[in-house]
Amino acid sequence: MKIVAVTACPTGIAHTYMAADALTKAAPKYNVHIKVETQGAMGIENQLTSHDIAQADKVLIVSDIEIEQAARFETMDTIKISIEDVLLNVDKVFLVHCRH
Repeated sequence: MKIVAVTACPTGIAHTYMAADALTKAAPKYNVHIKVETQGAMGIENQLTSHDIAQADKVLIVSDIEIEQAARFETMDTIKISIEDVLLNVDKVFLVHCRH
């Protein structure tokens, strides 16, 4: 399964990057290929391309705020998850939301 994700938090510092790291580290355990875009204090990093999005089976929006450029995902199977859910139990996120 291929997933693209966007992480963002209100301050755009620690939690944005902690959630991206947690998703990236856990994905191989569930046979998931993932690319994570962060929208933090430094702006958009590791930006998802239109090709990345087109190839994805699902989109995870891991944020408690509105993300930039959300319209890119309008036609995609998109799941919104709070930052806290990922940080507290990333395995549950994959088990519940990232099954084939």
